Amino acid sequence: MGLLLLRRDRGVRGARDAQVQALHPGPAGREQAHRGHRRERAGEVPALRARLLEHLAALRALLRVPQDQRFVQGPHPQRLRDIQVHPHRARLPGCSRHGEPASRYPLADWAMEGGDPCLPSPWSWVKCTSEAQPRVISINLSGKNLTGNVPPEVGALPCLAEIGLANNMLTGPIPDLSGSSNLSIIHLENNQLTGNVPSYLGSLLKLSELYLQNNKLSGSVPRALLSRSIIFNYSGNMYLGIAKQEKKHVIIIISALLGASLLLAAALCCYMLTRKTIKKDSSPEDDDDFTRKNKALPAQKNLQNPSTRSREIATETAHPYRLSELEVATNNFASRIGSGGFGIVYYGKLSDGKEIAVKVPTNDSYQGKKQFTNEVSLLSRIHHRNLVAFLGYCHEDGRNILVYEFMHNGTLKEHLHGRDKHISWIKRLEIAEDAAKGIEYLHTGCTPSIIHRDIKTSNILLDKQMRAKVSDFGLSKFAAEESHASTNVRGTLGYLDPQYYISQQLTEKSDMYSFGIILLELISGRPPISTLSFGDHFRNIGPWAKFYYEGGDIEAIIDPSISGAGGYQDVQSVWKIAEAAVRCIDAEPRKRPCMPEVVKEIQDAMALERTSSEAARCGPFSPAAASVRSGGTMRSHDMVMDNLLLMDDEDDSSFSGSVSKLKYPELR
Repeated sequence: MGLLLLRRDRGVRGARDAQVQALHPGPAGREQAHRGHRRERAGEVPALRARLLEHLAALRALLRVPQDQRFVQGPHPQRLRDIQVHPHRARLPGCSRHGEPASRYPLADWAMEGGDPCLPSPWSWVKCTSEAQPRVISINLSGKNLTGNVPPEVGALPCLAEIGLANNMLTGPIPDLSGSSNLSIIHLENNQLTGNVPSYLGSLLKLSELYLQNNKLSGSVPRALLSRSIIFNYSGNMYLGIAKQEKKHVIIIISALLGASLLLAAALCCYMLTRKTIKKDSSPEDDDDFTRKNKALPAQKNLQNPSTRSREIATETAHPYRLSELEVATNNFASRIGSGGFGIVYYGKLSDGKEIAVKVPTNDSYQGKKQFTNEVSLLSRIHHRNLVAFLGYCHEDGRNILVYEFMHNGTLKEHLHGRDKHISWIKRLEIAEDAAKGIEYLHTGCTPSIIHRDIKTSNILLDKQMRAKVSDFGLSKFAAEESHASTNVRGTLGYLDPQYYISQQLTEKSDMYSFGIILLELISGRPPISTLSFGDHFRNIGPWAKFYYEGGDIEAIIDPSISGAGGYQDVQSVWKIAEAAVRCIDAEPRKRPCMPEVVKEIQDAMALERTSSEAARCGPFSPAAASVRSGGTMRSHDMVMDNLLLMDDEDDSSFSGSVSKLKYPELR
């Protein structure tokens, strides 16, 4: 049964010897116990259990009873339920420094885990503070196949900051957690919870993340939650909606409407017919005046940005092309050179010899037209050497066509993942710098700044000299409109920022995540998502590369085509790019760098590589080599990681292995 903690009071010690001896028998008593177990199978043990519990209840000085769940069962005597738990050995969770009756906390089944949840070491699903008398601050029981209701006693833990009960089969309503005023993160997603979203959640001052998606919640979402800047996901609840403002005097309005229903219906019909006629006459699908008259499309001033409408912007114009002109240039759209979600791209040559790329949308939906208008408006006002030059548009016969400069070497994706892929390391650094400068211009050189939203290797094009330019602005947004605001999630899998997907909060840091993935592609030559490229434990390039980077094994992620002879000259340049990439894909957007920082890191890596390349070409006694030798103390780092344990976020399997001792120089 375990040791009973007794106060050694003189009056108690002598009076309770019989009970203690009964609980801790000697050799003769053990034989009796064996016979007792045999009698248990015959149905005699219930009476023994009852007598034992009565004996325990009679011990007035008893402080702690570690129960054996296989033996002591059934209801507890009232006096036993009132026994105080020892405050230092079996203190209940929360901030209280004093003992509490165990019966007040049905969750406090210390016998199942072996005593205090925080001492001597926290239970596997509990986190505690590190003070002398630790307090429970986190409970994580996600994915444990739990059933039943969420116990309301969870709300009695005033120091609880995080609770994870996701991916179970919990039912019933969300309990009252208002007593846990320190709650900052709540995971209740992927259960079968019912009822309304409690309004008290909006009053939890420290709440920063709330996940309720994929349950069976109903009613309306409290406005207090929607008005706060927190990560809040409630998708997948079919009967859950946003509360509408209560209408005043509903009865009076309904009565008035009923009295004039026929008149209003007739007026409404007339209005709708008139509106439909006007809309048809002004449909953008027809040849409108600005196309027929060859007018240029001016860039919109601060596109729909109310805060800056009064500010003047220098307007640029986009050249309008005739459809017949483009048909001649493309030989009736015969030479197809690419395609994407927005449309097909054709090669063409104008009468003056200029080579062009003609993008013809295949999406006739509202979204396709919106992307066309968005891209024309953006490209008409932004110009940078690292952005693909926009030459003009065609809006004729209901067709929306975009015309760009022709990029002779195609996309970065084709060079990294095509059959005949080979780009030197220094050229990859130059491409990274070019693309980074283009994105930097969007983020910092435009007013308001622009968020690309679809940065990927297929949207980085290469000209004759293999200089990179960023393209495809159909999904771009103005930061002044969309920053920190909810917006429909758009992008490409593998490059899509997970936090943007979860929170639907769009900022420049979402572009930084996508660019971090591109940097990892440049280092490794591998695609962002693959079931073959990353072994059995990874499917995404981010977690795979981060694992080896943090383990000090940079060689494991370097593209073999840039290793060895003719490859990189200074491994430190690879380390710098890997460090920048890992920072860009940090799970917390606020920890990701801004683009000017990344541009500086890339330029530093290029300087290292060029200096080492010059030293290798000129020999060990060249000035360049001397500069490398004297530029700082050369030292090596021994990085040893044995028995690494990996748990992939996407695959719940694990493996262990060892990484050999690595040495690499670092310039100081």
